[in-house]
Amino acid sequence: MSSLPVTETAARFQVRPTAETHFSWLRTRMSVERTLMSWVRTAVSLIGFGFTIVQFFERFNQMPGVSPAHRPQAPRQLGLTLIAIGVLVLIISTLQYRRTVLYLNSQSFEPVIGVHESGRPVVLQTPLMIAALILTFVGVFAFIAVLVRWV
Repeated sequence: MSSLPVTETAARFQVRPTAETHFSWLRTRMSVERTLMSWVRTAVSLIGFGFTIVQFFERFNQMPGVSPAHRPQAPRQLGLTLIAIGVLVLIISTLQYRRTVLYLNSQSFEPVIGVHESGRPVVLQTPLMIAALILTFVGVFAFIAVLVRWV
């Protein structure tokens, strides 16, 4: 990625308002959405798998006839690590998504984006962003629950 500020980077090329550039912008915007959806799915899998590992091995160790584990804290540590990685992935991907959307909605692309009656560019807030934030809080709660053994 270039170290130039967004305004200098955008000024390096000329944006022509044609149907082709508009649809190219839309494809790029949808690609950014798909990328965040992929990261959200990955993060949810990591959080869920981490939580499941902890729960499974806690129940497994309580079953009659099961010998004690050599490292009883290993599943809990692995679960906490997976949950933490899932939350971290959600935070980083959401920040990257926001940065990219702000760039795509910058003044340089106004001719191809389309504008409201107010003359301002269309602000593209999606339900995916809300879902990512809610899942971040769920992941933090799961991490804390496993950490202090509420569940």
